[in-house]
Amino acid sequence: MDRFSWSNGLLEINETLVIQQRGVRLYDGDDKAKLDVGVVLLSTHRLIWRDVKNHECCIAMPLSQIILFEEQAAGIGKSAKIVIHLHATPANKEPGPYQHSKYSFIKLSFKEHGQIEFYRRLTEEMTQKRWENTPVSQPISTGTGSQAGRTRAVGIVGIERKIEEKRKETDKNISEAFEDLSKPLIFYPLYCMIVQTSYLWISNLCQAHILLCEMVELSRSIANKIKDKQGDITEDETIRFKSYLLSMGIANPVTRDTYGSGTHYHMQLAKQLGDMLQAPLEERGGMMALTEVYCLVNRARGMELLSPEDLVNACKMFESLKLPLRLRVFDSGVMVVQLQSHSEEEMIASALDNVLDKGSLTAEEFAKLLGLSVLLCKERLLLAEKMGHLCRDDSVEGLRFYPNRF
Repeated sequence: MDRFSWSNGLLEINETLVIQQRGVRLYDGDDKAKLDVGVVLLSTHRLIWRDVKNHECCIAMPLSQIILFEEQAAGIGKSAKIVIHLHATPANKEPGPYQHSKYSFIKLSFKEHGQIEFYRRLTEEMTQKRWENTPVSQPISTGTGSQAGRTRAVGIVGIERKIEEKRKETDKNISEAFEDLSKPLIFYPLYCMIVQTSYLWISNLCQAHILLCEMVELSRSIANKIKDKQGDITEDETIRFKSYLLSMGIANPVTRDTYGSGTHYHMQLAKQLGDMLQAPLEERGGMMALTEVYCLVNRARGMELLSPEDLVNACKMFESLKLPLRLRVFDSGVMVVQLQSHSEEEMIASALDNVLDKGSLTAEEFAKLLGLSVLLCKERLLLAEKMGHLCRDDSVEGLRFYPNRF
């Protein structure tokens, strides 16, 4: 963090904004920086971070300070990060929030996603090194002090100037492109691209139409059977209808764009999860591992994917909102979502009965009997052991549970 200097956040004449992302926290090495969550901006010359609430709190670092960078995947309760390794602090560096740091790297923690696109754009800038083309007479400064003899692209005027320059460049590129269309060798690939795009669009539309027709036909058949009382609906029809509904996903998923990024968003998300998860939980015996819930929910949400952190925060609100679900953490650290009506006594009794019936069981064997995940079955056996009903034999062959005869 000692590579950052105080900045006013304004772009220089030869500097262009590449991408910006909200909800980013800075780490000094492995330690959280003493700064709130803010906005990170990547320009052709610098990495800039600005506090959302206090706009005067703004720091910047030249891209030339970066040696290499890598992605760090998100986990349960952890946001995705980009780890940036840096050169040593230059001797003439201007003042910043940190004078000395024991780390030679920083981390950008993305609380609201966007790390994939940011990493891609940072890779492009570090490859092109556009900052090296800046004239010496117009250096990039990260300080807050004014310097004589230099013109700044300040405020609205600077923004309008850059927009106008972009517009002229775009007009020029378009004119050149249409001039090239007069050449047959240029026109033919464009024609092929248009035909291919049209074909894909028509193909997707046909597939959607076929799916809709199948659903209408199936629902009409079910309705007629109910109306005429001709008998029960077949299992095949039930499975087909469920698969169609699952492929449709959640019609109106809760997003940050609609409900913001605070507690209100997690409350609305918890309510939607409560409606969605009740039926799958009942089918699975009243309990699901949080990893299974994560996959099920994101599959139903389509393109509006949830982060593991948002899912955990929403699940923690089940009990406060008096929903029929709750988040439970076992002694081993395994997190599950279960129904409030789920009986722990029945779960222990089921584990004991199966072990008594088979003589002994491993978690894998128990999972085959119940049709549940190995992880959940192991937690059931461990819970029965904790209550004194089972005992274990932990050998080279694995962990096996026996009835407690002592």
